[in-house]
Amino acid sequence: MTDRDLTGVTIVFDLDGTLVDSAPDLMATLNRMLALHDLPQVPFSSARHLVGHGARALLEHGFAEAGATWDEARSPELFDAFIADYRNHIADQTRPFPGVVEALDRLAARGAVLCVATNKRTDLSRALIAALDLGRHFAAVVGPDAVSARKPDGAHLREAVLKAGGDPARAVMVGDSATDTGAARNVPMPCIVVSFGYTEIAPADLGGDLVIDAFSELEAALDRLIRRLRPSAGRAMSPPPRLMDA
Repeated sequence: MTDRDLTGVTIVFDLDGTLVDSAPDLMATLNRMLALHDLPQVPFSSARHLVGHGARALLEHGFAEAGATWDEARSPELFDAFIADYRNHIADQTRPFPGVVEALDRLAARGAVLCVATNKRTDLSRALIAALDLGRHFAAVVGPDAVSARKPDGAHLREAVLKAGGDPARAVMVGDSATDTGAARNVPMPCIVVSFGYTEIAPADLGGDLVIDAFSELEAALDRLIRRLRPSAGRAMSPPPRLMDA
């Protein structure tokens, strides 16, 4: 029988670049939008880091890469077309990162409350999570439209935890970007950084408490933070070790 030693603890996950590898579908939608305007395709490597910053950032970058002028007056039309296309292809190639499902099952068995705090719209986030059959794991899926302020504002994490029925004082963030670590610092809340996400900044430089290289390392990282790194407003941040070095 599993010891429910994480009862009362909430784990807050980012979505894109943390739980799921969604860049292929987002980039495919971007390139279809560019093709509709007779613009050249954007290489995957040149925009992967923008996944997680929203459709508008991807569109603007795509037009700039193609040498085209961004027409702000047409941006609502382009944005709506992007969202419609992406919704129709939301899980063509997107998959959970290796070990995600197993890690979520183990954390739930230990009594943890799990939720998602993402800067992807709530409706799209829920559609993606449902398409990947991950919905059973989460007490709440909270996009920026469902909170008073989006990441990196700490309100996003606090409100997501409360919507999940948890206590922000007993929560840990798991993310892949400066947006996630910034939000965690602004709560404050301990933060684990995954090394395989969508950021141009080295994971060790993002300001998290620990860096993990695989979801198989998540439980040990959480155990260490919950035991040793109780958050306080004045806690000094130091470069995070990888779990294997801790």
